[in-house]
Amino acid sequence: MKTTMVIPSYWRREKTLETKENDTIYDHPTPVDDDGTLARALESISILDNKDFDLVIIAVSNAPDVEAQVEQKVGEILSATPVDVPVYLFSHSHLQRMHFCLKETVGEEYKHLLKLSGYSNIRNMCLFLPHVLDSEIAVLIDDDEIFEDPQFIRKAWEFIGKTIDSGFVGAVAGYYLQPDGDWLLRRERKPWMRHWDKLDRMNEAFEQIIGHEPRLKETPFVFGGNMVIHREIFRLIPFDPSVTRGEDIDYLINMRMYGYKFFLDNTLAIKHLPPPKPHPTWKQLREDIYRFVRERAKLRFQEPLPGMVTVTAEELDPYPGMFLKDDLEQKVTDACQILADTYRNDGNEEDAIETLHNIEIARTEATSKENSFLRFVELQHQWYKMMQLSAREDVRRKLQEILTLHI
Repeated sequence: MKTTMVIPSYWRREKTLETKENDTIYDHPTPVDDDGTLARALESISILDNKDFDLVIIAVSNAPDVEAQVEQKVGEILSATPVDVPVYLFSHSHLQRMHFCLKETVGEEYKHLLKLSGYSNIRNMCLFLPHVLDSEIAVLIDDDEIFEDPQFIRKAWEFIGKTIDSGFVGAVAGYYLQPDGDWLLRRERKPWMRHWDKLDRMNEAFEQIIGHEPRLKETPFVFGGNMVIHREIFRLIPFDPSVTRGEDIDYLINMRMYGYKFFLDNTLAIKHLPPPKPHPTWKQLREDIYRFVRERAKLRFQEPLPGMVTVTAEELDPYPGMFLKDDLEQKVTDACQILADTYRNDGNEEDAIETLHNIEIARTEATSKENSFLRFVELQHQWYKMMQLSAREDVRRKLQEILTLHI
């Protein structure tokens, strides 16, 4: 099975320069005057006993003014870190050429589907580039991870594309090992988490799916940095750019809507070693609010359409289902009031105000009349058409010329 592994790497301005208002927000982009985690991830590939795959590194800048620096920086890292597989570098200059190629061959109307800004758009590039390379399998990995299992690729191939009792295995998720080697999340419990019990619900779901047999089972959650996707899926279903966080689980929901199951292999592990998140707690909570309200809206706006299946929040219990129900706004309100009090007790009025603003954001988002379900259905139609057109031999050949091997 021809396979392409894709690793996006996120970068920002130098350490001494401030983030600007219009910069794209990522969890922990690396300053261009730092080395980051990419080389460590690349070095860990040496442990794999099967290297029969292509590797694409996507160099992502969080702002237009550092795109050239980011592309150069990642290129230097690739040159200094030999990897025993074919390696392609893809960045903003390549995307511009790809847009021009598509305009000349299949039409400019597909340009908006291919972007390097925002997690979901970048995940879509993680699907499109294996398509360009005519791969059957896309393996999505993040650059803050390392391989520790020599048999990772063999396991990634073991079920994908097969049909088992539960149906076609079009997507398989692995899971993260935390720095301590466990797959459970161990963090200090704060008072506001009594109402925003995301950590507990995640661990409950992990225990049910990762911690028990059988090895391969349908899952309500997935990890974006450890996904194996068959081309039957990635040529049909895109990530939804309107979901700015949690794009991995949203993709699972999208797949279910189109009648496909996402499975988890409880032996397919990768070590997750992320740098600390620079954002304050209220901002991380805000990103979760946007995520869950928008995912819930997509579920609520569902309507019967040919070839589609209705998905309920209860099917996704305990996580993320517990955050996709009618009590979501109350969870937000209760948690944010306690968190705001904590900030005020620490003399941090500005963060307290931002925390309380989260309550209004949740209510405003929840009352939006935009039909996110039908919007995604239209997006899916456009994606599938683009994938069909770009599979033409003449178009694919031109796209492959853009995606040149890194020397």
